Amino acid sequence: QVQLVESGGDLVQAGGSLRLSCAASESTFRANFMAWFRQPPGKQRELVAGITSGGSTNYADSVKGRFTISRDDAKNTVYLQMNSLKSEDTAVYYCYMRIVETNSWGQGTQVTVSS
Repeated sequence: QVQLVESGGDLVQAGGSLRLSCAASESTFRANFMAWFRQPPGKQRELVAGITSGGSTNYADSVKGRFTISRDDAKNTVYLQMNSLKSEDTAVYYCYMRIVETNSWGQGTQVTVSS
C-alpha cells in the first residue's frame, strides 16, 4: 500500500479558505484516480472531489464552485483548495489513491469551520 500523509487542516472562520495537501510515498504518476473524501461528525464518509490520471475532475454538488482539486505528479502530491468555507464543511478529510486495483487511504486531517 502507498502511504498517504495529509496536512493543512485547521480551525477557520466561515467564509475563509484552506488548502489541504496529501503527500504520497510513491509516484503519483501511477495513480489512475486520486480523491478527497470527508466524514462529518456522526455521518458517513463521502466523496468531495476526485481527479483522474488524465486530469478530469469531479466534485460533490455541495462543494462545486468552492473547492478545487489538483495534483502535482512531480511532487507526488494532491491538493484540495477550499474557499468560501461553511460550517457544514466541518469534517475529517481523507486522501485516497487508487493504483490499478490497490486502494490507499491517509489518516485524515481535521477541518473545523466556525460560524
